[in-house]
Amino acid sequence: MIDEPREDALAELADLAATRLAELADDVVADCVDRMDVYRTVVPRDDLRRSIEHNLRYIVAALRDPGGSRDLSAPRETGRRRAYQGAPLPEVLRAYRLTFTAVWDVLIRHARDGHEPTRTTLIGAGTLLWQLADEHAIELTEAYRAATAELLTEQHQRRAALVEALFTGQVGPDASPWEIAKLLDLQPNVDLVVVAAENSALADAGLPRVEQRLADRGIVSAWRLTPTLHTGVVSLRPGQRDELFAVLREAATTRTGVSPPYQSLRDTPRALHLASVALAGIPAGKAEVRTFGTSPLAALVACDPDESERVAYQVLGAVLELPADDRTSLLDTLRAWFDQAGSAEQAAKQLYCHPNTVRYRLRRINELTGRSLAQPFDVAELATALHSLDLGKDPIPGRNDQPRS
Repeated sequence: MIDEPREDALAELADLAATRLAELADDVVADCVDRMDVYRTVVPRDDLRRSIEHNLRYIVAALRDPGGSRDLSAPRETGRRRAYQGAPLPEVLRAYRLTFTAVWDVLIRHARDGHEPTRTTLIGAGTLLWQLADEHAIELTEAYRAATAELLTEQHQRRAALVEALFTGQVGPDASPWEIAKLLDLQPNVDLVVVAAENSALADAGLPRVEQRLADRGIVSAWRLTPTLHTGVVSLRPGQRDELFAVLREAATTRTGVSPPYQSLRDTPRALHLASVALAGIPAGKAEVRTFGTSPLAALVACDPDESERVAYQVLGAVLELPADDRTSLLDTLRAWFDQAGSAEQAAKQLYCHPNTVRYRLRRINELTGRSLAQPFDVAELATALHSLDLGKDPIPGRNDQPRS
């Protein structure tokens, strides 16, 4: 076994290091700046030097009194400061290692120059140095990680507030929507869409990990989570729309609505409304992604859901009061007729029935509503009423076969 080194022998080595302290500090600072870009661009040189000098004095004091108490507040403070400065943890730890290595090199050179500290003394000094280095690294790392967690929390809260400002339109006097978009890393001069997914449970995101999934495909987005909705604004470069929907369909666990594309960030609150309308049109409990149509008429109807319901009943009320099977067949036929540009033959193909069946159902709609498909204004009212049914809250459930007063 190797004997414990004498304290007076370690003290001699401490005195040796103390006489070289200023020179050692200069060398380590120069080494850090030369080897690591972070100490040229992120950490101020005087800050780096203060930290290195403190570490050197700490080493000297420990060599003089190996059993003494040790104040580890400095590495903890350095760890926090470097985290807030944005210095990478591996580089910070590397600077610490360079400091301890520099002291060890002085002791080795001293021995090679014929000053012959005993083997036991050198080994004891080396063991103590690496013990000190380990203690410093542990304290610094824990403080660095704690500070990083604080920073992430602060950044998340700030990001959430910025997203909220976009969705509500309440950006405040000191920031425009474009400035907020820049802070959120949303790209300028591209199409934007809003996505709204209902939560599977209270504050349980309907699109788990969606921001990272989109980022993996090069799509930039910003999200917020409310008790009932998981909503995001997404910036899309040309060709990314299909990728967006691929990610949404893969991630969706609940009903998910998507707004039409828009360009002005000031329109984000309106886009959120349209995405929510698209979501509401999906049957409850169905994990589906649905886009709000680009039709100007649909957008107009969606501006006032209550008025949309009133329009639907004013125009189609007699149809909506029919028994469920009759009502559904007439409404599906009217939708198919519009889908197929007013062609009864093409509508029949879509519905897998005879063209005469389509014509019969359209005559019934004419009789029940008093609107003719041969009159442009009547056609416009029927189209508006259909959009009102599709985009508003479904007014039919609970009112089946019940006459309206």
